[in-house]
Amino acid sequence: MIWITIKTTSARWEAELLQQLLEAHQIPTRILDIGPSSYLGMGCPAALQVRSADQWTALLLLSEVEESAPESDRPETNEL
Repeated sequence: MIWITIKTTSARWEAELLQQLLEAHQIPTRILDIGPSSYLGMGCPAALQVRSADQWTALLLLSEVEESAPESDRPETNEL
């Protein structure tokens, strides 16, 4: 089974939060510590990995939501 890193974080707790979100959608995950252990409460860097078959679904779930602007906020276009 091939695992793909989809996100690296500066703190393990952030990776664990994302892991919970993905596992709520039945996407298997694993977290790898990629730096030195915690020093003075700073946390340690971590990598969040998913199976290659779930890569695009996971990326979609973790992507930011694009909000469309209301009609009144859109710039007017002058068409000829």
